[in-house]
Parts: sequence; structure tokens; C-alpha cells
Amino acid sequence: MYTLPKTAGTTGGSAFYSYPTGTNATNLYGVHVQSGEIRQLTDLSGRNGISVCLNPQGTEAFYRCSDRVIKLDLATLEETMLYEAPPGYHLGQLSCTSDGSHVITVLSEDLSQSIRIDLGNGYVGHREIMEAKPDCRIIRIPAQGSQAQAEILFQDYNWIGHINTSPTNPGLITFCHEGPWQLVDHRIWGYDLASGKAWKIRERKEEREMVGHEYWMQDGESIGYHGFRADGTGFIGRIKPDNTGLEEVEFAFRNWHAHSNDFSRVVADGRSPLTVMVYWKKERDGGFTRPKILCEHRCSFHVQNVHAHPRFSPDGSRLLFTTDKNGYGNLYMLDIPEQAGALPELPAQ
Repeated sequence: MYTLPKTAGTTGGSAFYSYPTGTNATNLYGVHVQSGEIRQLTDLSGRNGISVCLNPQGTEAFYRCSDRVIKLDLATLEETMLYEAPPGYHLGQLSCTSDGSHVITVLSEDLSQSIRIDLGNGYVGHREIMEAKPDCRIIRIPAQGSQAQAEILFQDYNWIGHINTSPTNPGLITFCHEGPWQLVDHRIWGYDLASGKAWKIRERKEEREMVGHEYWMQDGESIGYHGFRADGTGFIGRIKPDNTGLEEVEFAFRNWHAHSNDFSRVVADGRSPLTVMVYWKKERDGGFTRPKILCEHRCSFHVQNVHAHPRFSPDGSRLLFTTDKNGYGNLYMLDIPEQAGALPELPAQ
């Protein structure tokens, strides 16, 4: 068994991730957080860019490999192919509905014959794909069904990605128009699976403003995101799908990602040279503490596999993230102090 690097306060639970091993193959693993034991769940060959999601019960994983969607029983490790992309298309990120009944993903027109693409290693082709306006189709795949039962829900000639299902509403998702954030027509979109309606969420407030890395908060009623203005100042925010409940926190450094379970605690990963996890906690008056340094992550962000992607545990007491500070990408977990005042303040930028 592999073990997690030793960090403070690793207590029970599980995590799932894909990992390129010494055999030069990417596979899916499950981690028992308390013991640090890692169980290999798949036996694939090649560097295949796995995308994975869990059903809400935690009994099944769904992963994309070679433009196929595979269902994996986490007790027996039995695999069932649910869907294969048609010729000329490839599959995007997977996300399972909150009732566990369907997997939502996107079919994107394959432009690799006309555009040099290497998105995992420097976003090569990122702008070119956006400008080509590929044929993209959001599809719904039954978790217990077959290829023939998959449905096309929405089609657009824009590069669609970042499919995220609401954790509480099985009929609601968000998606994005991919591309450089300051250049896309609009980044965050909502979509109602029953009505087929798509709409913009958190429109720009100024020219070339960048908003993205959207995610659902635990209640399934708020969407978190972060962004930057043209002058370089940054913000972290949340908003409801109907564009009410907007709340944003300002900051003055560059980051890659941000996360919050409910906007009572917020974390962001600073970019070089500020390679720290920056933490805010909401106070009783509704304001936030000054930004605090939670830890130094020293993540390179050289390729997608070693983006930090910090995530709070469900109870908000711990933080899980990736870093290649020792030369290899590994998972790390740390305890978060209950009293934010015990953390050092981020120096003025």
C-alpha cells in the first residue's frame, strides 16, 4: 500500500483521485484518510486523463477513459461501460446528479486535427478552441442504463466545459464557456434539465473582468467562484443560480483556485512567489477576518496534475490539497485552527 505523506490531524473518511504511477499509467485510487492506506481501483494502461465523480451514496464511481464513461462498483470493483463518444467527438468532465440517477457530461467536437492542443501542459490551444466555436452537446447518461438511453439535453456552438451538478437539486447544473476568462463571451451558466433553459450567472461588471473556477457549495443553493479585474485586484464570491445573494470578498494577490463549503470559511492558493494557502473566516458581524496564512504549499502549477485545488472537508475542519513541493505530486491534509486569530496575517501586497 502507498501512504499519504504524514500531516497533522489525518482522521477518518475516504478520498478518491487519479495518479500517474511509475508504470507511466494513470489509474484511480481510493485513500483511507485515517490509516493513509491507498487502494488501487482500476488497472488501466497509458496516461489517459481520467475524469471521475462519485454518486451521492459513495457506492459507485463514474470515470472517463478513452472517451468512454465507465461505472465502477466500489465494493466489488466491477466495471460497466455506460457510454462511448461517437467518432469526431470527445467527452468532457463528468458529474453525477444528486439523486444518483444520471451522469452529466459534454460531447465536444474534436478539433485536434486542425489545432495543436495540449491543455494539460500549458493550455496550448486554449484560445484557438474557443475561437473555433466547436459543436458541443450536454448529455445525460442513465447510471443504470445503456448507451441507447443517453440523451442530448443542450447543443451550442461554443466550447462548453466544467459541468457541475447541484449537490441537492437533481435537475440543476452549471456549465461554462471555456477559453481565456477575459475573452469568453460569458463564463458561468445555469441550466435547468426539465425546462431546457440556460441562463447567465454573475455577469461581468466591467470590460475584461475574469470570473471562473465556479463550484457548488454544500447547500446546492449557492455557487462559489473567484476572479480578477482588469487592474489585477482579485475577489472571491458566491451567488445563487437566480443571480441573487451576491457576496464578494476582496484581495490583492494572484491565486489559482478558491473554495468554501458555505462561505463561512474561504481558502485560496497563492501563485508564485506567494505560494501559501490564504484563509478568511467570517466573523459574527458578517465581515471577514483579514487574510491569514494557513500554510505554505509551494505547488509549482506546471501542469494540471499538480494544481493545488484546495478543498475543505465536509465539516470544514481540514483542508486537502495537492502539491509537488518534493518533486512529485502528492495529496496533503492539514487541520484548520478553530481560532483564525492564531494564524499569521498575510503581509500587505
